[in-house]
Amino acid sequence: MCFSLNFSTSPSLMTQLCIIKRGNSLSINSTIMEKRYKSLGEFYPFYLREHRNLTSRRLHFVGTFLFLSILIYIVFANKWASFWLIPVVGYGFAWVGHFFFERNKPATFQYPLYSLASDFIMFWDILTGQINRKLAEIDKNN
Repeated sequence: MCFSLNFSTSPSLMTQLCIIKRGNSLSINSTIMEKRYKSLGEFYPFYLREHRNLTSRRLHFVGTFLFLSILIYIVFANKWASFWLIPVVGYGFAWVGHFFFERNKPATFQYPLYSLASDFIMFWDILTGQINRKLAEIDKNN
């Protein structure tokens, strides 16, 4: 019989406790498991929790804006040799935000596609003024 519990402050870490009967004895095993997100909708609230710091969100916004600007420039100016700038600029600003302001590990390492999509969603939420409402919703639901 196994139970999954969340003792951590991180919603992505779960502890699984298993009680195993072997003959006349019982043993208890515990394992820390990383939660696997099944959809972008399930992942995005976790992503926003990892981006609480205003400076970090601003750096993400600048990085995403520059990412889009450079991409548009490359396509319309036919400067494909500059394509290497896109990940350097995009991730550079975001990682400064994580390492120096959030002091956490970027979700890109574990969830690269969900994280990339969430960068654009957060960019839109900031641009349209919805970010504070969405952060408040996450606080209310936890």
